[in-house]
Amino acid sequence: MYKLKAFTLAEVLITLAVIGVVAVLTIPALIKNYNEHAWSTAQSVFEKRLEVAVKQLNTEEKLAGYSSTMDFVNELKTKIKIINVCNSNNLSKCFEKNIMSADDHYVDTSSLKTSAQLAKEDWGTETVGVQFANGINALIAYNPNTDQQPFNNKFSATEASMAILYDVSGNKNPNIIGKDIYQNANVKTLGCMVEPDLLGGMCISNILAPGTGYSPLSKAECEEISDKNYGNKKEFCGAYTMDYWAGAVKACGGINNMPSSEVLTELAKYLYNTENINSGTSYATLDNYKVTKVFTSNVQINQMFLIWTKEESDSDYAGTRLFAPTYTVSSVRGRGGGTTRLAVCISD
Repeated sequence: MYKLKAFTLAEVLITLAVIGVVAVLTIPALIKNYNEHAWSTAQSVFEKRLEVAVKQLNTEEKLAGYSSTMDFVNELKTKIKIINVCNSNNLSKCFEKNIMSADDHYVDTSSLKTSAQLAKEDWGTETVGVQFANGINALIAYNPNTDQQPFNNKFSATEASMAILYDVSGNKNPNIIGKDIYQNANVKTLGCMVEPDLLGGMCISNILAPGTGYSPLSKAECEEISDKNYGNKKEFCGAYTMDYWAGAVKACGGINNMPSSEVLTELAKYLYNTENINSGTSYATLDNYKVTKVFTSNVQINQMFLIWTKEESDSDYAGTRLFAPTYTVSSVRGRGGGTTRLAVCISD
């Protein structure tokens, strides 16, 4: 008599279990690879379409000459389909408010209201939120100093004219710069260098070194922008030929984006690992690991460094905090000798 062969129930269950384990191990990786490929493709396609649109403006000699980002975006709408535009006070209506940098730093994009806060350079323009018809959302700051070159085929019109941060997943997760969020070369390093909760809710959004990150202002330059941008009287500007404190204020986008002495006291508590820090000389040991984490990815510092505060005692002197290896202290220093003083920009 012929005997039929078949799998036993135990064998079937073992096979299903093995298939399940393999699926658990491989499916997440497959999904991750698929998402990363989709984001990369969307980035490449969008960059090409945007460059074509901006180059058309360049060819028609409509790339330069705008005093505001909004004026530029309204012209850009004639070359690429845009379904929504948000002004600097309503950026979160066009772009995800909370995103992360590639190194896990929190970024509040609603605080990126000016070119000084979004771009590596302060162009004196506002940031505008844009939603494109293809589902990509972006923040754009225009460079009014753009030099259009209509007869240059190798001219990179996008790089010349704007700083742009854009989300190819349209606010869907993961909302991480370098994954589904990209930026062009004009956008500065974004993210809170210190957890906001450690600084009373304040976010250190940028750290700039004199000469490379920010430039000193002459008295005439300072007076020209002080009333308009910072709400200060012209006594805000000292007699220095090169006023580094005023340059730091400009680079951060105004006094309200500079740290108070109290905020720097909280920063000192973090960097020295102690609550025993006050405005006078406080003795403690600087945590080199934290200093490296916060500063050296943004600026090069020596063992001892100073940071400007938002406070000025008069038109020639402004507040600083000194961070030394074994002590820290608040002080007031002249604004003309600021070649070693860092500009720290903050946001709420």
